[in-house]
Amino acid sequence: MTDRTAAVTRATAETDVEVTVAIDGDGDSEVDTGIGFLDHMLASFAKHGLFDVTVRCDGDLEVDDHHTVEDVAITLGSAFAEALDDKRGIRRFADRKVPLDEAVAGVVVDVSGRPLFEFDGAFSQERVGGLTSHMAEHFLRSFAMNAGLTLHAEVDGANAHHEIEALFKALARTLDDATRLDDRRSDTPSTKGEL
Repeated sequence: MTDRTAAVTRATAETDVEVTVAIDGDGDSEVDTGIGFLDHMLASFAKHGLFDVTVRCDGDLEVDDHHTVEDVAITLGSAFAEALDDKRGIRRFADRKVPLDEAVAGVVVDVSGRPLFEFDGAFSQERVGGLTSHMAEHFLRSFAMNAGLTLHAEVDGANAHHEIEALFKALARTLDDATRLDDRRSDTPSTKGEL
């Protein structure tokens, strides 16, 4: 098996982000974004996707959470794209639904190299800790665009903490399924010959 890992950095006037990813990991994570709930979501993403992930972000949280969330998602998505390289041997498509108490989230993904994001749902409260709830949708969009994913997500519930956590867990499980290597396949899963 190839070494499906990547280390990506992103430095702007608003944030300084460092990310490492191992697709074939154990679910270990070290995360420090300055936003406690985002850290919790990224640790959950790593745990449930069995990805090893480190994320460090020094962002302008004195402004708000937008730049930190967006730039972490951009960098993490870029790391996934780099780690998957030519996507040789992956399953490519997957979908999962994940409940968390009253909330349920669904994610469908195509590791296509053609980024597109669709979202259906709303969050029941405006904030969860230091995270503005609608930034969860923006995280998924920014991640999908930079990882090269066609990603459809939906959520329903009555508690924004549960809704967002179910989304991150559904994303993790779906990506784990889609990026797994299929021992029947040695080529890139496309009639075009590349993704």
